[in-house]
Amino acid sequence: MADEELVDPKRYFEDRCKPKCVKFWVDYGKCIDRVKGDDSGHKHCTGQYFDYWSCVDLCVAPKLFEKLK
Repeated sequence: MADEELVDPKRYFEDRCKPKCVKFWVDYGKCIDRVKGDDSGHKHCTGQYFDYWSCVDLCVAPKLFEKLK
C-alpha cells in the first residue's frame, strides 16, 4: 500500500473538464497575443485567465464533491 502513488481526484477531473472550456482558453491565448507588445505593464489577461479556471471549476465541482461524499 505504501508503494502506491495517490491520485488527486481534482486533477483527474480538471483534465477531463478542460476540453469543455476550450473557448475560454482560446480567448486567454488571444489576449496574451494582444498584450505581448505592452511595455507599460498596464495591460493584462487576468480576467480571461479567471474565466477559464471558473469554467473548469464549475465543471469539476459536482463531480468532485460527489466523489468525496
